[in-house]
Amino acid sequence: MDSSSVRRALSRRTLLAGLGATIPLAALSACGGSSGGGGGGGSAASSTLYTWISNENDRAQWQAFIDSATAKDPDFQLELEGPSFEDYWTKVKTRMSTGDAPSLLTTQAARAQELDALLAPLDDLAEQAGIDLSTYNQAMIAGMTVGGTVRAIPYDAEPMVLFYNRALFREAGLEEPVDSYPMDRFLEDAKAMTSGDRYGLAISSGLVHLGLAIAFANGGAPVVDEELTLTDPKVVEGIQFGFDLVTEHQVAKAPAAVDSEPAAQQDLMNGNVAMYLDGPWMYQAFADALGDDLGVTVVPSESGEAKGLIQGSGFGIASNAEDPEAAFETLMAITTPEVIDDVANARGTFPSIVEQEARWAEGKNEDNVAAVTALAKNGVPLLTTTTWNEVMSQFGQYATDGFRGNRDAAEILEQIQGAVG
Repeated sequence: MDSSSVRRALSRRTLLAGLGATIPLAALSACGGSSGGGGGGGSAASSTLYTWISNENDRAQWQAFIDSATAKDPDFQLELEGPSFEDYWTKVKTRMSTGDAPSLLTTQAARAQELDALLAPLDDLAEQAGIDLSTYNQAMIAGMTVGGTVRAIPYDAEPMVLFYNRALFREAGLEEPVDSYPMDRFLEDAKAMTSGDRYGLAISSGLVHLGLAIAFANGGAPVVDEELTLTDPKVVEGIQFGFDLVTEHQVAKAPAAVDSEPAAQQDLMNGNVAMYLDGPWMYQAFADALGDDLGVTVVPSESGEAKGLIQGSGFGIASNAEDPEAAFETLMAITTPEVIDDVANARGTFPSIVEQEARWAEGKNEDNVAAVTALAKNGVPLLTTTTWNEVMSQFGQYATDGFRGNRDAAEILEQIQGAVG
């Protein structure tokens, strides 16, 4: 994958927003206490991870890393601390500047540039430990690289996918989409499954959602060579298409201005909508609700072919960590191939190590696996700018007008480009 392709990828949407909290969570060995990281005898800081904990789904994911690492090393310890995803990107900068700050933190590939000052380079630590960084998804490693140095080890490399309810497609007499979904067919299907209080799909109000995923699938990019390109015609068209699904076609209801994702996810799980764009990190939660009726297909596009908007995250070490070596020992304990394999199998997160994809696929519908894999193999992460959080915030502020039909996408994106770019 060439560097120009990597730079044209898109950002990850937010994970689950919701119950903001600071929650200590530990998987401690019989030795107890707060000293020791990965059995290495480090400080409490070196065995504490600052991350987002919005709800039970987040909590279960982090616990899966802890459980897997502890099964392989009973002396392993890790405590989790952090707010909701929505608050994380502001609060992490304050928390990591305190005297008792954790030595480990989480970042997205799309936010690594933004957290540059907080994240220590890992290249030398990896070399000293004999860790081959080429083992991990190279698009994600590129996304985690700032100033020529790797700042985090990715644990996933997940494309945005279109989840759907197979039962609602059958009820409407529609053929299920598998590995191709042209936009015109997607719109026709959404109309056919909209009736009364049931809609063809649910939409979230964040910038990195259906409209932007479609823009990317059609060749658009909101950032190129670390410069904002929000007025890219394909980006404008994709965002406007998302607005039009609500205002013109009325196949989705207008999302709430803030924290719209949990409600939209619940609508899919309850059978109130037929389709919803999200990431594989939600696969298990949706499968628990829909069972065999859970379907997955590619992001709709003009050509109908798969092109993925990859969203990936990883674990890094604080630039002010007192014991980087001990912190790195803890970090590597939760990013080994075996741990990533276990979490992919247990939680449905698409792994950052290619060799672990087979375990991720175990027990999943073959068509679902084919769609996710196709998007993952033809997708790259967004390398954003240091102002990306401001872009996301402003879009969240103005999107309500777009979903109400008061302003069009071109006007909103031009305003943000002018203010932030």
